[in-house]
Amino acid sequence: MPPIRLFSLNNFQRSAMTLALSGAGAALFYALHLPLPFLFGPMSACLLAALAGLPLRGSGQIGIGARTILGVAVGATMTPALLGLLPTMLASVALIPVYIALIGLIGVPYFRRVAGYDAPTAWYAAMPGGLQDMVVFGAEAGANIRTLSLIHATRVLLIVTVAPLLLTQAFGASLSHPVGEPAADLPVSEMALMIVAALVGWKGGERIGLFGASILGPLAVTAALSLAGFLHHRPPAEAIYVAQFFIGAAIGVGYTGVTLHEIRRDVLAGMGFVVILALLATLMAEIVYQLGLAPALEAFLAFAPGGQAEMTVLAIIVGADLGYIVVHHILRILLVITGAPIAARLMRMNRKEP
Repeated sequence: MPPIRLFSLNNFQRSAMTLALSGAGAALFYALHLPLPFLFGPMSACLLAALAGLPLRGSGQIGIGARTILGVAVGATMTPALLGLLPTMLASVALIPVYIALIGLIGVPYFRRVAGYDAPTAWYAAMPGGLQDMVVFGAEAGANIRTLSLIHATRVLLIVTVAPLLLTQAFGASLSHPVGEPAADLPVSEMALMIVAALVGWKGGERIGLFGASILGPLAVTAALSLAGFLHHRPPAEAIYVAQFFIGAAIGVGYTGVTLHEIRRDVLAGMGFVVILALLATLMAEIVYQLGLAPALEAFLAFAPGGQAEMTVLAIIVGADLGYIVVHHILRILLVITGAPIAARLMRMNRKEP
């Protein structure tokens, strides 16, 4: 039997290998009773494999589809009682534009003068939006796509890694909070509705060009069903674990093909930027807490500059107020996605600038 040449594997085989590594990581973390095994296990296994040079590949539509579970989980928390509380969030929500402005004012000069990036790369590296959106906008502006991918992957990786430590050590939160009821305890009719809401919201959102369609589409459809009284439960615990699994794997896969030069230049620059983000997030969370606008835990998670999916997972794990946290992250991403390209054009950022 001829030896298997990893770099000659086709896309399906690479995805299968990535899933196998992710499963092994989750199983090892679970066997060793390590925290968040279904998130950190796949993330650690894929990260190590990527740094070792293995040709990993994401799960495509399956991985994206797993994110719909989080959209359904958030949408199921949208009840008339929660809507009645929305006006009480306005004061802290109003701080989101200030937060984004501070990140830009500090982040762009950091990437320009310290990291030495060109203008469009520095701009979209500093913007705290979704990785895919920033890469797309950056590509249109002439930015370095690979650099943007590594900067934002590093941002998400470090925040997802450090945030649980802060949640347990600084806030006394428990990472063993039940993420949901077992599937066996939920009505079959409601689980069927959740599947329909996930698929209709995801694909319908994509058709109309909704940003973050895999999460926000299911969120909107599920919220409507919840408010109408058709849903009374969140997705089962098993589904939340599946979402964690694919999100963890995707974070690690983001480093596939990374070189030593990229680690020295881009990953280290991303790590430095995360320190800046952490300080700004701490400042905003402290303001919110001191003004009595939200408990410390919710304030921290609402302003932690991680990805929307990752922050939703952490909020579920610690039993925080999902509605409050997600409203802040949706607004942050919406403002960045709509405002960053417009601001870049107004400032005429392109690769021809010195």
